[in-house]
Amino acid sequence: MITSDSHMHTRFSTDSDADIRDMIESALKKGLQSICITDHIDKDYPFHEDTGVEAFLVDLDEYFPKLAEWKEAYAEKIQIRRGIELGLQPHLAGFYEELTNQYPFDFVIGSVHVVHGMDPYYGEIFEGRSDEEVYKETFLATLENLDAVSSFDVLGHLDYVVRYCREKGKDYSYRAFADEIDTILKELIQYDIALEINTGGYKAGLGVPNPTPDVIRRYRELGGEKITFGADAHKPEHIAFHFADASAIAQEAGFRYYVRFKEKKPEYLPIQ
Repeated sequence: MITSDSHMHTRFSTDSDADIRDMIESALKKGLQSICITDHIDKDYPFHEDTGVEAFLVDLDEYFPKLAEWKEAYAEKIQIRRGIELGLQPHLAGFYEELTNQYPFDFVIGSVHVVHGMDPYYGEIFEGRSDEEVYKETFLATLENLDAVSSFDVLGHLDYVVRYCREKGKDYSYRAFADEIDTILKELIQYDIALEINTGGYKAGLGVPNPTPDVIRRYRELGGEKITFGADAHKPEHIAFHFADASAIAQEAGFRYYVRFKEKKPEYLPIQ
């Protein structure tokens, strides 16, 4: 059993209307011992007519006091950690470093949502190209970000792009992109950045988490030891989504422990 969900979004994220209390209460009902709220900061996010916004930004001067209120209110019931999900782009390295030094986050997710100016969520990046071409470009963009940005604790949903391809990952496999993915995994290990097992892939209809089980297995084979679990919930009902399945995948890959973060330091918990 996984007792900590380290990736969720509330009304502070542009793409969520969830009330913080509702997210906490859902976590309690599901037997979690701790959660980390990780709302979006995607600076320089490309404008899209579907959203009408140019960035996913959080008012951190409102965010931190509000999280402190809920942390205190639920102190006897559940541990609430203060996190953020940064939308990585290489030119934002300095901005994110300053941001994460300025505010006392417990945990920072670094995620690649924008690939050379386009978010796969909207589909334009796939137009006139094969899914395989877009996958490769995304993995290379991930490497560009790893080489440029260092102010995060875990790489979020490594193969996020697969959620939005035409065939829901039908033509995707670790083997087809082993060179690129292995390089990413080796750099995570080298830089001591954890790998997230993100169960949002189940919500997207993939039938597996992001990254896929073979990537998780390969990370362990290469010597990777630090994994986190996050459901990427934007609604209360999706907290800890498919955690039993993700737990089984991690154990089959050879993991006996996962991590949650407090004050940017990992705490190792057994996968029961």
